[in-house]
Amino acid sequence: MDLKKIFLRDACPTSIGGQAVLEGIMMKGPDRSAVAVRQPNGNIHMKVEPLKDRSRWFKIPIIRGVFIFVDALVTGTRTLLYSAEVLENAEGASGEAVEKDKMTIWLEKKFGEKGALNVMLYMSVVLAILLTVGIFIVVPTVVTHLFQHVTTNPVWLNLFEGVLRIVLFIIYIAIVSKMPDIQTTFRYHGAEHRCIHCFENNLELTPENCQKFESLHPRCGTSFLMFVMVIALLVFSLLGWPDFLFRVLSRIIFIPLIAGLSYELLRWAGKSTSPIVKVVSIPGLALQNLTTMDPNEKHLEVAIAAMKAVLDTDKPKSYIVELDPQGNPLPEITEEEGAEGAETPAGEAAAETEAPASGNLTEEKDAE
Repeated sequence: MDLKKIFLRDACPTSIGGQAVLEGIMMKGPDRSAVAVRQPNGNIHMKVEPLKDRSRWFKIPIIRGVFIFVDALVTGTRTLLYSAEVLENAEGASGEAVEKDKMTIWLEKKFGEKGALNVMLYMSVVLAILLTVGIFIVVPTVVTHLFQHVTTNPVWLNLFEGVLRIVLFIIYIAIVSKMPDIQTTFRYHGAEHRCIHCFENNLELTPENCQKFESLHPRCGTSFLMFVMVIALLVFSLLGWPDFLFRVLSRIIFIPLIAGLSYELLRWAGKSTSPIVKVVSIPGLALQNLTTMDPNEKHLEVAIAAMKAVLDTDKPKSYIVELDPQGNPLPEITEEEGAEGAETPAGEAAAETEAPASGNLTEEKDAE
């Protein structure tokens, strides 16, 4: 890990951030977001949407970190579900049978297709929160409780709990990183970082230029999570070692404060190249070695397509467009070609929208 290649002296930090999704990348700029997904046929499906105006709570230090974290969690889950839907539709269009599970069928009958998607979205968010609280808050404090017969020193008990929480998280990441689909997602994560590095260094957005940079970035959601765990260790140490129930409740109650402090630290890390920032960023960057992998040209093409979309200077509007494998707009079919029985191109759906002629995080990058 060469910090000089990560904290680049001549870089101009940007507010653009992103997230890896299934076979693609979501980029979020100052006024719009773009989701680019590589389809089985090689083409890139892209959806662009304007961002809603944020409330004043998103501008208050520390408090804004809580709102941005929740917004990133909901948006990230929605984007993941959308990328899965794109791939599912692509498989269906290719003639492959796509079977819906019984739960999805029941939800669509009960709430309609769009309503079912929203229900699954919020169910996913709630489940993610419950699992996170259970695995990374309840389990460490329960295990540490068993060690009270070894020591009753609150400093050592809190230290052990905090270290155990970090170890469990690293083990979890290490296990899921062995899955082929997750490895692909981690390559898109690396492509997102390299593309942002390239843009922040004022180079033309090409796969060749992006490959010159590191896959690690100081303004990454993985680093945010590491900040959360380290700050949690420090904050909880100030509370001593109360009884079990109060200990669990205090861990949950203080999550918003810890998330807010972690976000401010992440913002600082994204703007500064001071020695202090480099030191405090090392644990998060080390963890990124597990959540990012070296991308190839195909991954970078998707990242560049999404980046160019959020850099568009036209007034933000919603549209869906089909791009070729290199991220260039596909030619629209004409009425004469259609009358002659020409084969419908994959990008015909794009002709029905007001897509721009080119394929062209958020105050700071949100948690990925």
